[in-house]
Order: sequence, then C-alpha cells, then structure tokens
Amino acid sequence: MNTLAKITLSAALILSIAVPFIVFMIGEKTKGRYKKALAGNIFMFFSVMAIATVLFLSGNAYAAGEADAVSSSAAGLGYISAALSVGLACIGGGIAVSAAASAALGAISEDGSILGKSLIFVGLAEGVCLYGLVVAFMILGRL
Repeated sequence: MNTLAKITLSAALILSIAVPFIVFMIGEKTKGRYKKALAGNIFMFFSVMAIATVLFLSGNAYAAGEADAVSSSAAGLGYISAALSVGLACIGGGIAVSAAASAALGAISEDGSILGKSLIFVGLAEGVCLYGLVVAFMILGRL
C-alpha cells in the first residue's frame, strides 16, 4: 500500500471522529443529539476501519519456512501472554487498592489504632500486581 493511501486512511479515521463531534457542538446540546452523534461516530469509525482492513489485507501472502513460522508464532503468543498477565494483574490490583485504600482511610480517620491492620489489606491488594509480574517473568524465561 502506498503512502498516499495510508495518509488518506489516516485522515478518514480522524474525520470519522471529528465530524460527528463538530456537528454536535455546533447545534444545541441535547441528549438525543448526543446519542445520534455518538452513533454516527461509531458507525463512521468502524466502517473506515473495515475498509482499511480490507485494503491492508488485500495483497499477496508468502509462506515462511515452517520451522520459522512455528517458532515465531509461539514466541509471539508468549509475549502476548506475558503482557496480558502483567496488564490484567495491574488492573485488578488497582481496583483492589482503590477499594481497600479508601476504606482504610475512612476507618483510620475514625480510629487511629487500626492503621496496621488496614495497611495489611492494602499491601495484599498490591501483591496481586507483583504476582502478575512474576508470572510474566516465568513466561519470558521459557521463551
């Protein structure tokens, strides 16, 4: 795919996001117009993405050597699994820390003697992120 087509697709993606937003901002801001602008935005964005996918994938494919394809595929899946283990563990740990820390602050403001107990719960929630990191290192060590 040549550079002009890539620039055109990039401009179309930007316009598919900007045009419904600008149309909404020009008129009166009601809930119905917001829903229509959001629906237009989603429709335009995904239709441009579908067209781009068809254009990017419409080429000749050449098979690599079978051993190279298997090893690169396994390595790629290993990297994806390592990234998912860290990412999902950190998202879960962040949710747990947000809940535990806010509850701990409320409890400490009422009774200062429970600081140690509340820090344990916050620390356990942070441990989830470390477990995800350890699993990622174990996965990367096997590649």
